[in-house]
Amino acid sequence: MRRFLSLALAIALPTLPACGGRHAGSDGGGDIDPDCPQCFRSALYPENWDPNFTDAEGRFLHDFSYAGYRAGEADIPDVTGPIFDVAAAGADPTGAADSTSAIQAAIDEAARAGGGVVFFPAGLYRCDSPLMVSASRIVLRGEGAGRSRMFFARDQGPSYSSQLRFAGVEDAGSMLLLARDAESRAFEIWLADAADLSPGDEVDLGQVVSEAWIAEHGMTGTWTVSANQWRPFFRRTVVSVEPGSPARVRLDAPLRHPLLVRDGAGLQRIRGWLSEVGIEDLAFSNAVSNEAARAYDQVHIIEFYRVKDGWIRRVHSFESPLAEGGGHVQSGGFLLHRSRRVTVRDCTLERAQNRLSGGNGYLFEIRQSNEILIADSAGIAGRHNFIQNWDFGTSGCVFLRVQSREGLAVGSFGSMMGFSEFHHSLAMANLIDSAVTGDGWGAVNRGLESSGAGHTATETVFWNLQGGSLRSMQYRWGYVIGTRGVEVVTDLSDIFGQAQGTEPEDYREGINQGEWLRPASLYEDQLVRRLER
Repeated sequence: MRRFLSLALAIALPTLPACGGRHAGSDGGGDIDPDCPQCFRSALYPENWDPNFTDAEGRFLHDFSYAGYRAGEADIPDVTGPIFDVAAAGADPTGAADSTSAIQAAIDEAARAGGGVVFFPAGLYRCDSPLMVSASRIVLRGEGAGRSRMFFARDQGPSYSSQLRFAGVEDAGSMLLLARDAESRAFEIWLADAADLSPGDEVDLGQVVSEAWIAEHGMTGTWTVSANQWRPFFRRTVVSVEPGSPARVRLDAPLRHPLLVRDGAGLQRIRGWLSEVGIEDLAFSNAVSNEAARAYDQVHIIEFYRVKDGWIRRVHSFESPLAEGGGHVQSGGFLLHRSRRVTVRDCTLERAQNRLSGGNGYLFEIRQSNEILIADSAGIAGRHNFIQNWDFGTSGCVFLRVQSREGLAVGSFGSMMGFSEFHHSLAMANLIDSAVTGDGWGAVNRGLESSGAGHTATETVFWNLQGGSLRSMQYRWGYVIGTRGVEVVTDLSDIFGQAQGTEPEDYREGINQGEWLRPASLYEDQLVRRLER
């Protein structure tokens, strides 16, 4: 893993000026090497940083290193078999005939065998109906995105659907209530009664979105969709349970926001996750006629639902034989939904046909998920190319070296630039790291838009952002550290009202000095530090 990180840094950042020494101080300011007087560390990330570091004004950076497959502690495996060949199962590699039944049969055979590789030899495969993966340890693999391609021909929606779905089930146990408030950055919680909770159990932690909690965030009349309902904020694995009254429970990753006993904070054991599943070396399209694509909302190509420790790598979109106007996807690309510790790497999605309002044109979408890593990937010509969307429950996610361009929000009376953004209900402690954009990023108070999105982000970090525009007006603190050629807006007097209730103004450091920021990647540096501890 450490060798991989060092190699990734060497490949991805060849143009940075060399800085041979290391900063001996702890204030983060000034030089870190006499041969590189411009180089600097953030004051919030000194050389001796640890996850508990907090400055005199209460500002701090979360430890984002838990994102991705197995929390970055293991490489994504190259699964060798058994092999289930879709062509041998009867799939047509010319794209002339519907291959849905043959491909589904290969997937189901792999499931009965306890897992394996569903292999797509070079060719073009047509599916007239959706595909479903409902078992763990199944990998869909091609011979490369340029050789193994699959297109979905269905042009009648329905809305809110996915055409290749990896889906666990949500088998929730009884609610176990907290005996004490849980603090942000904490690994330990205290339960009034741990019942039969055991190490290795998967749990959802959350609380009621109470009227009092809503008022404390200045969102009365805005966060109405979730008001007075229990919502899971964090998805974790139990590491240890120390019985007692109260019982002490240790989790595998830190919390990203306080949980309050006053608001019914607690946890539920969740069974039914899919794990060790992946898609690799394939290309996908579901583009159809423009009219058909715009008749339905939120039709995704791929969805991971209740997946942990999964991956999508070296997967691209392409222009379907049925596409009109060069489209690759009808509306949505990848949807990562109620999942955790998934890595998306080396993927490109582009050319959404439906970029109208209603949740369309989202190429890489994270919804109610934790510790997702999207790395070295590109989103082109969607509405919002990279996006967190819908309701509470997204935290600890990392967008690493992603590229976004040609985002366009299409409306009935005209169009405007479409930003990658945090879209809904207080996404907590996420990281945009070394991203390059030709459009922009946003983390603001969206007020009543999208059924009361309100404050969309808190304690999120924009680190070494390059190009385009950034609107960062986050609840409490947000962080903009090191930029290159970015129009940065954090002004609390914002004329669009997107800064309302977001005081104080977000932390800014190293604006137009990102070239000299060290380390160049916060996520990768934090991961190395944690693995060395």
